[in-house]
Amino acid sequence: MCQKCDFIPFVKMCASGNDFIVINNMEQDINLDSSMVKKWCDRKRGIGADGVLMMEPSFSSFSSSSSSSFSLSASFKMRIINADGSEAEMCGNGARCIAMYAYLQGIADRVMRFETLSGIINAEVCEGQIKIQLTQPANIQLNMKIDDYPLLHFINTGVPHAVFLVDDVNAVDVVTLGRELRYHQAFEPAGTNVNFVEIIDGSRIKVRTYERGVEDETLACGTGSSASACICSLLGMVSPPVRVITRGGEVLTIYIEQDDIFLEGEASVIFEGKMYV
Repeated sequence: MCQKCDFIPFVKMCASGNDFIVINNMEQDINLDSSMVKKWCDRKRGIGADGVLMMEPSFSSFSSSSSSSFSLSASFKMRIINADGSEAEMCGNGARCIAMYAYLQGIADRVMRFETLSGIINAEVCEGQIKIQLTQPANIQLNMKIDDYPLLHFINTGVPHAVFLVDDVNAVDVVTLGRELRYHQAFEPAGTNVNFVEIIDGSRIKVRTYERGVEDETLACGTGSSASACICSLLGMVSPPVRVITRGGEVLTIYIEQDDIFLEGEASVIFEGKMYV
C-alpha cells in the first residue's frame, strides 16, 4: 500500500496493443503486492492492463564497451509485474512505454539506459518512435524435437520464447496450443511464451503470441516479435530489418546486427489517473 497517501497516481500507456499501468516509484514509497496488481489489471473491476510497470531508482553501474574503466549509471530501474501478479524479467513493449514515460516526465534524456532483471536496456526516443536494444539473445535451440510439434524453436530475448512456424497464423488456436507449450516439461521450471509465426516474404512476418504471466493471447509482444524475427533470420527465411505484423495490426521493426537485436515502434499515453488504496 501507499505509505504517504490514500491514492497512487498512474499513467495508462500502450505500445502495439500491449497496455500497461505505469507508476513512478522513484521515491520508493509504494509497496505493491500481487493482489493489488491483479485488481488493477482486471478489465472488468479495475483499470485493465497486461501488466504494471514500476519505475524505481537504479543503483547499478556498468562498464562502457569503449573503456572498461569508464562506468555508466542507469537512469532508473524498470520492474514488470504481470497481470497475474508474477514478476517478469523483461518486456519489450513495456520497455518502450517506460522509456517514453521517462522522457516525457524529464526523468531521462532522449537517449537513455535503464535497468531490468534481464540486464541494462539502451533506448532512444525520436518523434513518437522508441527504439530499444534488447539484451543479447541466449539459449538458442533450432528444430527442437518435442512431441508432435514440427518446426519448433526456442530463444531467450530477455524472457524465454518458443517460436512455432505455421502456414496460416489466423487459423491457429493460439490460447489452446499456447497454453500446452507454455507449461510443457521441456520449458520447466520457468515456462515459456509461445509465438506462432507466418512468413509473408523475405522481410515480413506475422506473429501471434501467447504471453506467460498474462496467460492469454495479447495484441503484440515486443520480445516475442524480436524472438520470432531472430529465429526466422537464423533459418534464412528473412533478412533484417524484419517488419513484424502484430495481432493488433501495428508493425514493429526488428533490426539484427550480429549479436545485437533492436526493437522499434510507437508508444503512447492513453490517460492519467489516481488509484485509491
